[in-house]
Amino acid sequence: MPVIKSISALRNRTREIATLCREQDVPVFLTTNGEGDLVVMSINHYERISARLDLYEKLDESLNQLATGEKGFTHKQVVSKLRQRINVRK
Repeated sequence: MPVIKSISALRNRTREIATLCREQDVPVFLTTNGEGDLVVMSINHYERISARLDLYEKLDESLNQLATGEKGFTHKQVVSKLRQRINVRK
């Protein structure tokens, strides 16, 4: 269930809203004059959403490559490249 607060609640009860975002790990939707305006969330919540979006973009790119017939890398090639990177850093 979304948490909805007025924008004035952010000004008057900032700590309460911050605690709500962190402890319940939910975004808080802020309204101005009854209309949706902003979303406040914890950094952890934002980072998870951002990582998920990045993953979806990569999956979409791979599906597009597959649809156009582009050849990707084999498992063996990927492992070889990773090992090369690891050895360079040592």
